[in-house]
Amino acid sequence: MDMKIWAHRGCSQQYPENTLLAFEKAAKIQGLTGIELDIQLTKDGEIVVFHDERIDRTTDGSGYIRDYTSAELRRLKIDAGAEPYQRIPMMEEVLNLLADRLSSGLKLNIELKNSVCAYEGMEEKILNLVHRRNLQDCVIYSSFYAGSLEKLGILDSDAELGILDTRVSDCLYKLKGGCKATALHPFWRGMDLSAERLSDYTVRAWFSGHLYPEKPTGTRLDFAGLEQQGITDVFLNEPERYIS
Repeated sequence: MDMKIWAHRGCSQQYPENTLLAFEKAAKIQGLTGIELDIQLTKDGEIVVFHDERIDRTTDGSGYIRDYTSAELRRLKIDAGAEPYQRIPMMEEVLNLLADRLSSGLKLNIELKNSVCAYEGMEEKILNLVHRRNLQDCVIYSSFYAGSLEKLGILDSDAELGILDTRVSDCLYKLKGGCKATALHPFWRGMDLSAERLSDYTVRAWFSGHLYPEKPTGTRLDFAGLEQQGITDVFLNEPERYIS
């Protein structure tokens, strides 16, 4: 089995996560399976690409995404070192940037960040945007909130869904509970079931740490060991190190 590699929040080791710069760099990697990103809703109901519920860690602002309008968020700066300052991108901007690569086979994993803040209508908004651009075959939706995936599955029975949790057993429990997911998205250290139990599922494991501007550790993952645990895909901050 060949491990499938995804760019986690773009190339987020070398460039600021979830920015157009990080996505642009990832899109240039030939052989990449896809790009993972996170979405939230602004005060005025627009879809923005951002990971944390608060803007403090990666921007020059403070507070919750939900308390800012899209225009207010656009004025914030994200330090990119030697590169020009980045901005919080709108989802539409990301789709514009990646349009050519998505049409040629690149996948997009959209994580709905709604397990802490309840964003009313998020599922309808992202489905409408994806369908309006005819990208439904390119997109996988994921969330820690099983109820959100259930709603996505009701709204679009063909939507590809991945359930997030720390342990793969908890992912499977949520899936069996009827959240309509078909893939398991556990933390890579949470593989507490045998590969045999997982053989019928796509298992996309996520990793943490070493985001920009941290320096690379120089270590490399043992894909063979991960495959033996039943992992089929990995979300990596530095995919460029594994794909020539």
